Formats: sequence, C-alpha cells, structure tokens
Amino acid sequence: MKTQVAIIGAGPSGLLLGQLLHKAGIDNIIIERQPPDYVLGRIRAGVLEQGMVDLLREAGVSQRMDSEGLPHDGFELAFAGRRERIDLKQLTGGKTVMIYGQTEVTRDLMHARQASGARTFYNVKDAQLHDLKGHKPSVTFSHDGETVRLECEHIAGCDGFHGISRQSIPDGVLQEFERVYPFGWLGVLADTPPVNEELIYANHERGFALCSMRSATRTRYYVQVAAEEKVEDWPDQRFWDELKSRLPADTAARLITGPSIEKSIAPLRSFVVEPMQYGHLFLVGDAAHIVPPTGAKGLNLAASDVNTLYRILHKVYHEGRSDLLERYSELCLKRIWKAERFSWWMTSMLHKFPGTDAFSQRMQQTELDYFVGSEAGRKTIAENYVGLPYEVVE
Repeated sequence: MKTQVAIIGAGPSGLLLGQLLHKAGIDNIIIERQPPDYVLGRIRAGVLEQGMVDLLREAGVSQRMDSEGLPHDGFELAFAGRRERIDLKQLTGGKTVMIYGQTEVTRDLMHARQASGARTFYNVKDAQLHDLKGHKPSVTFSHDGETVRLECEHIAGCDGFHGISRQSIPDGVLQEFERVYPFGWLGVLADTPPVNEELIYANHERGFALCSMRSATRTRYYVQVAAEEKVEDWPDQRFWDELKSRLPADTAARLITGPSIEKSIAPLRSFVVEPMQYGHLFLVGDAAHIVPPTGAKGLNLAASDVNTLYRILHKVYHEGRSDLLERYSELCLKRIWKAERFSWWMTSMLHKFPGTDAFSQRMQQTELDYFVGSEAGRKTIAENYVGLPYEVVE
C-alpha cells in the first residue's frame, strides 16, 4: 500500500491535516489504534482561537461550528472580590474566540473524511515506523488480522503524548523541557445553563476555578484540586459547594447545579521537545508539546502545527519547495514557546501553589490588578488569548 503522507492518529489534528491535504490533492492515509467511538468520547477543549476557526473554514468543515458554536468577544477574570472583563474584540481589532467542543470538531472532521472517501484505518495494532531518515519511509501495522505495510514519503505524528511517533525517534536526538504542576483540574460536565455568557477565570484563596461551557445548555466547570485527589472523593454536591465558594457572591448565587454527566481530574504540565522533526517524521500537537489548560492553548497549538505542516507540504508538492521541510520545527517552535509562556503565566497567576502565603497571594492579585488596570496589559492578555498570528511559510 502506498500514499504520499501517512498520518498517525485520528484525533482532531490528524483529521484536520488529512482534510486539508485531501482538498489540496495530496494523498494521505490515517491510522488510529482506537475505535472511532473512543476518539469521540474524549472530553477536551472547547475554546477555539480565531486562527483555528479560520483554518476549519478553509478545510470546509465549519458549517456546524458556524451555526451552533458560540462566538465570544471577551472573558472575565475574577479576583479579590472583583470581576474584570477582557474585551477581546475591541482590544485585538476584531478578533474573537469560538466556543465549540473538541468532540464536535472531531465529529465534523470524521464526517468530512468519510464523505471524501479518503482512507482511515481504525483499531490498528502493533504500528511501527521505519526508515525515517532513509529513502523509503514506511509504517507497518496489523488491521483485521492482516499485516499491512504502508509506504509513504512523509509521516505526520499526530498521536499524542503517549503515541508511538515521538517514541520512534532514537534516544539522544530530542531535548525535553518540562514543568509538572503540583495540582490538577477537577472538571464536571453538566446539562445546565451557563452561569455567565462568557468564561470566568477565578483566582481565590481556596484555589482556582473556571466557569466554561460547551453550548447554551451544557456547561463545563473546573476547580483546582491537589495532585493526589481522586474523582470518587468528589460527589456532585461537594463539587458544586466548592465551586460556589471560589466564585464572586453574585455569580455563585446564579449558579444552576445538576447531576454530572462526566467527571474527571486532569493533571497539569508544560512540556516541549526540540526538534519536532526527525528525517521524514514530523511531530504535531501533543506528540511534541503539552500546555496546562489555563490558557486554552492545547488544541489550538495542534491546529497551528497542522497549519504549518500543511502549508509546507502544499509548497513541496505543488511548487517543488522541498527546502521548506527542514524549517518545520523552527517555524512551529516560535509560536509554541510564546503559547507556553502565556499558559504558564495564566497558571501562575490564577492558581494557589503549595506553600502560598499571604504575601504571595497579594502579589498574584497585584499582578492581575496591574494588567487589567492598564490598556497595554489588557491588550497583552487579549492578543495572546485569541491566538498569536500563524507563522508565515514562504
């Protein structure tokens, strides 16, 4: 079996890359070790940057997002008993974000791929990458009891932090940068109306809280918990009580609670590997970098990697610009480190760290007060939140 680009992983980044390549006439095959239902069952991000929204439109998969998604012109920071709105649209010259769940993005991309007739293999086993620096890269895997050898020209590793792509790069090639945070996010999904029209990020002496949403009738709320906490120790009532305690009183009074339909604890870490390529293999999204969710950058950073790799491959196949292949990592990392910085800053400013004393708490609040009290500070927050411009491939 042969193709031009083999894509490892059928999550949103792999599917989006496949959709863009297919529309550009570049043949690609996606392989995924999990079944489609498992991929769709992942409860993840819901805030899409302006750049990702535009990229989904370019890929021709935005119809449902544009009709059902919730455009947001701003968000709120709550601290020291205050609520301060960051007006994204006004501060960035018209840019906004879109509230539309990752599950829905993935579903739209799956439907588009099925309609296109492009090939996707789910439930693959024993996948291995071969000859990554040679003349004939390939992927071998088992599917429906048969061993398949997929010959290709390039491989996109879109298979996440624990996938085989990064693990296929020999020891000593990659440099890792990592920070593990001493807490997690306990998240609850509920079919209740949002407490606010826009997201609220709360800094409180008891810990961080976030009021988010997936739609006008489905909410996603989070509270910071210790790293060793267990989901089973958090019945719904305890969660709602804790969330209310961390919100401004007027907000807590309006909160409508209900039974959770999903509950989980996500650890927080910052992680980057350099370089993001090895021979014919290009790492995309979580395979190369992780951000704490505070800045809403995880899925969006994967989309910017997809954008860069797609632009490069488009020029390779349509203009013969093979020289651009070696610039993939350099171009991606420029934007990645800036997003890592913003996510680290948001995490540092909004969470309670072990050993935080009264002085540290006041310094956090003063830092927030300084930024929201300055036009330049608000603009800095806004331009990072809507997403910095994609790097130009030329």
